[in-house]
Amino acid sequence: MLAKRVGELPPGEGWLFEPKWDGFRALVFRDGDEIQIQSRDSKPLNRYFPELVEALAAGLPERCVLDGEIVLSRGSALDFEALQMRLHPAASRVKLLAAEIPASIVFFDLLCEGDRDLREMPFGERRALLQRHLGTIAPPIHLTPATDDRAVAADWFRRFEGAGLDGVMAKAVAGAYEPNKRTMLKVKHDRECDCVVAGFRWHARSERDAVGSLLLGLFDDAGALQHVGVAASFTTVKRRELVETLAPYRENALEGHPWRAWAEAQQVDGEPRRVPGAQSRWSQGKDLGWEPLRPELVVEVGYDHMQGSRFRHTGQFRRWRPDKAPSDCTYAQLEVVAPQELAEIFATGR
Repeated sequence: MLAKRVGELPPGEGWLFEPKWDGFRALVFRDGDEIQIQSRDSKPLNRYFPELVEALAAGLPERCVLDGEIVLSRGSALDFEALQMRLHPAASRVKLLAAEIPASIVFFDLLCEGDRDLREMPFGERRALLQRHLGTIAPPIHLTPATDDRAVAADWFRRFEGAGLDGVMAKAVAGAYEPNKRTMLKVKHDRECDCVVAGFRWHARSERDAVGSLLLGLFDDAGALQHVGVAASFTTVKRRELVETLAPYRENALEGHPWRAWAEAQQVDGEPRRVPGAQSRWSQGKDLGWEPLRPELVVEVGYDHMQGSRFRHTGQFRRWRPDKAPSDCTYAQLEVVAPQELAEIFATGR
């Protein structure tokens, strides 16, 4: 079951609220000794998380299907980048990472119990069954916190972002589990930020006549322009308009460009780097080559939250800001949320 994004808690009664976890969505099937962890796109995940397979075999009911999220915490917050590292092709590396940065799994729905298909059962009843089975479960398995108190949910929305959570989920207490339908609501922060446009990528299906994404930068305290993410999701018309808009800024763009060394290093040795054109095993063969622009354009983008020094998700183009100087595009304009201890969040769930 999927979720529709909204900007605030839904009105009225009949909602159950949960923290929105930032990890890998997963279905877990158990049938006796057999455990299967399945990603949202139906790929098996067992080999990447052997420590979870062992814990699930020891802690779950004998026959069940559960919906949840695989997460990884480091310090006082979730770490999605570290979680991505767990999807490594080498078995020896997987074993090492499982010991060094073990994952957890947080469950929020029960879809099958024994021979009973529970998907048509109201969510409130499914939650009660889930609570009965997992209410005293031990880490690395967790039961997500849940509340019908809007004030508590609003407080979670404000505070839990500091722990790396991704907002708040709102689920109808009377609702069935409807696969592939966006009947849940995900309440996420909606913020704005002015960024320097320092480069772009061509659209993958274009003949270099349409822009795919804009590469965004912010100046740090030392005055260095850091790559913080991209803005994408343009209409076909807008992609072609952007070619003309950006054309003047492509002239002599590498002269004095703050990312020049990155561009030249990639052309020479092709090493994976956390820079605009870097290839990695997560890019799945996509062409991540980029075209530099003189860093003179400023754009206002919408974003939900930061992950370290970068946008966690793709920024949304709002408007050009010709009234803003690139030097004004600094990290100081971003809202910073203090960390909230994950141990407290998990304890709330029990």
